[in-house]
Amino acid sequence: MLKSTALFSTLILLLGMAIACSKHTKDEQIQQDIQTKAAADPDTKDADVQVASKEGKVTLSGKVKTPAARKKLEQIAKEEPGTADVDDQTSVEPEAMAPQPSQPVPAPPPVEIPKPQPIVVPSGTALTVKLGQAVGSKTSQTGQTFLATLAQPVTVSGTPAIPAGSTISGTVVSAKAKGKIKGEGELVLTLNNITINGRTYSIKTATLDSTVKGKGKRTAVATGGGAAGGALIGGIAGGGKGAGIGALVGAGAGLVGGTLTGNKQIEYPAESALTFQLSAPLTLPPSA
Repeated sequence: MLKSTALFSTLILLLGMAIACSKHTKDEQIQQDIQTKAAADPDTKDADVQVASKEGKVTLSGKVKTPAARKKLEQIAKEEPGTADVDDQTSVEPEAMAPQPSQPVPAPPPVEIPKPQPIVVPSGTALTVKLGQAVGSKTSQTGQTFLATLAQPVTVSGTPAIPAGSTISGTVVSAKAKGKIKGEGELVLTLNNITINGRTYSIKTATLDSTVKGKGKRTAVATGGGAAGGALIGGIAGGGKGAGIGALVGAGAGLVGGTLTGNKQIEYPAESALTFQLSAPLTLPPSA
């Protein structure tokens, strides 16, 4: 009887030791598996943590770099087979808890403002000018320069291009006095430059041609180089001594142009209005 009792007690002791040894081995396996998985996971591989397990209760301690790493480590421990409970005692490193600087809001792309385009005054545009000095077939010389001002402003598609009052210079292309007996009187004018807002531009215009015949009817016609506009000077047939002959600017200008003097010369007094036409475009900078 005593022997049987001793044997039974021994068996119970051995069974308890086996069970304890089995549990110890299982806890070690849980610890090792959790540490291996944490070292392999991108979120937790840099964490400085310790894993302990006792009868399936896992305790995590140490420091992790981010709250996300702490959460992921706890998830790995809970999913480990054999884990009964997880006590997470880890802490997040202070620098990871500091508020992150707000990211600057990207500036909207700059709005491209269309570049203003130059103003092109087209060929054929009429320039009505007011002479600053008298010119004439007898009083002027070929090659002589004369000055004038723009009498009417010029616009292009509704945009102001050349303001009235702009200074213009021209050239007497030809000046030939009419002879007493025969020979035509001739006066040919053209414009060369215009000054707009303090800046001077070269221009090209058709010539304004005026002639007076030597015998018979005395007429003078400004052809404007064949272009519409220019001055049409009235003539008078036979005209006695001292007869005065007026002139009317054509193309609707309605302003006084040249006259014939007493000895039948061509004369445009100062302040006369004449109309020229551009024979080439004039390019100007964009308006303000």
